[in-house]
Amino acid sequence: MNAQTNKPLESLNIFSFKGVQMRTFHITWLTFFVCFFGWFGLAPLMPAIRADLGLTKPQVGNTIIAAVSATILARLVIGRLCDTWGPRKTYTALLVLGSLPVMFVGLAHDYTTFLLFRLAIGVIGASFVITQFHTSIMFAPKIKGTANAVAGGWGNLGGGITQLAMPLIMAAIVGFGYTKPEAWRLAMIFPGVLMLIMAFVYYRFTKDTPAGNYDEIERTVATGEKVSFWAACADIRVWALALAYACCFGMEITFDGVAALYFFDNFKLAETEAGFWAMLFGV
Repeated sequence: MNAQTNKPLESLNIFSFKGVQMRTFHITWLTFFVCFFGWFGLAPLMPAIRADLGLTKPQVGNTIIAAVSATILARLVIGRLCDTWGPRKTYTALLVLGSLPVMFVGLAHDYTTFLLFRLAIGVIGASFVITQFHTSIMFAPKIKGTANAVAGGWGNLGGGITQLAMPLIMAAIVGFGYTKPEAWRLAMIFPGVLMLIMAFVYYRFTKDTPAGNYDEIERTVATGEKVSFWAACADIRVWALALAYACCFGMEITFDGVAALYFFDNFKLAETEAGFWAMLFGV
């Protein structure tokens, strides 16, 4: 199918950037990649943060839980907004609002304020919902599973790369004469700025559907029986998928949150070395 049509694509050419479908595909996975920098950018910096804020082991654990738990409720809201507001505006808003706690987490001065920032940052995890939703719209049923897999996989790669990139950024800032307590705070400005850049790119260069944005086209309600949210929740198959997802992605983001600190504490590695080995698991 010609990439210039206003219909979902029936093939996936990952080397193509032609048409709104492939342009949206590449921008979507790259945006999700950047979101991982904001979501888990603090994880490989935790040795420095722990020392700076004087966090205990249970407090560190609570901040890791906060980074993950906030996304649970956020995804319910984001999913609804994708249906009603459109993925383009939803992703743009999430990126702009999510960038604020990422850039300003450096203002945290104790356990409580840091925990609240981590909780706010956890909302960025809802970016996965928009990524999969938007990719599904751009591709026909015969290929959308493959498209979702590639977009999700390349996006998830950010969870690995950030493990190494953020300690290197912090080390570079230390090299300019800043202390580690100052460096980890300044380092988090980087992913926040990236998120703002992607917010502009997403709003400017993507469309809600191949035919245009929600407010530009006449959206038709699918024929057939309408199923409520609570009816879907009553379906055992929904819970089976939820459990499988919890075991898979839940384990991944848990590991992303603790791996660098684990290697730092148990193998006495420097932040950059611990980040390297944590990166391999993310990759």
